[in-house]
Amino acid sequence: MVAPLSQVSRRSNLDYRNRNDIPQSGSEHVGRVAILLCTYNGERFLAQQLESIAGQTHPHWVVVVSDDGSTDSTLEILREYAEHWGDGKLSVRRGPGRGYAANFLDITCDESIEADFYAWADQDDIWQENKLESALQRLRQSPAQVPALYCSRTQLIDEHGARIGLSPLFQRPIGFTNALVQNVGGGNTMVFNHAARQLFKRAGADLDIVSHDWWAYLLVSGVGGWIFYDVSPTILYRQHDTNLIGSNTGVRVQLKRVRMLFRGRFRGWNQKNIAALESIRCQLNEESRKSLDFFKQARASRGFARLIWLRRSGVYRQSLMGNLGLVLATMFDGI
Repeated sequence: MVAPLSQVSRRSNLDYRNRNDIPQSGSEHVGRVAILLCTYNGERFLAQQLESIAGQTHPHWVVVVSDDGSTDSTLEILREYAEHWGDGKLSVRRGPGRGYAANFLDITCDESIEADFYAWADQDDIWQENKLESALQRLRQSPAQVPALYCSRTQLIDEHGARIGLSPLFQRPIGFTNALVQNVGGGNTMVFNHAARQLFKRAGADLDIVSHDWWAYLLVSGVGGWIFYDVSPTILYRQHDTNLIGSNTGVRVQLKRVRMLFRGRFRGWNQKNIAALESIRCQLNEESRKSLDFFKQARASRGFARLIWLRRSGVYRQSLMGNLGLVLATMFDGI
């Protein structure tokens, strides 16, 4: 079966139903984008990332950098680009110093940053020139008051820029019951609208989460927002020895995940996500709350009852092997 050009999840929250004010793609609205770039000792590849941002076909952007205490030449590179670009196109602020996920949440919730759309950026990737244009084309299909999130596949490159493959192609539906047990979008591909940004702010910047991108998928899908998954890669995702998070492809990665399953790592991740979701439970729609409660019941049960509650929750992963692993994790108290 041939995959569509993009997948979109449009499960509506009660607050978002029966809306007819859906703007058409190609709206004349300019769409100012705040690119939220988090850095930490990124001197090796930062200039290439900034150059790729400068080459975007959608020109209405500003870059806000949150640096988490770099001790190399990162800040010097940023100052040079700020002077070269001028006109307030790049500004730098101090990060919270609590790791990459906290840094992204902190800058996303910064009240001083205002735009129509927001894009997360890593310091070592290269954006394809149409990344922002492709994202905004899809995000404009959603009503402005509905949280909407765009993400895409990635073209993998090595530290020298050579292309080494693609990220997985996900073909099952995108939504909350998938998000509970799997993240399908890399934060370095994610762009979201102002309604989604307001949702992040309501949830808060001080949550203890696994990763900012998985949290974005959980949060936006959980309230009934729109999720756009683009099967066409929009960035060159660099794989190198200092990556905090690399690609999720390959046999070695799959074996590593099996080991994490039996060591309780997956269960710990789920516990963090559930605690964060419970803190904003009132924002979730009824269907998401029901799935969350059934999933919690599966984790709390024993024996065959675990599988019964897991089935009732409706959770699933994108691949056959992933779902077999999910069943195994459930049987061995790994969720």
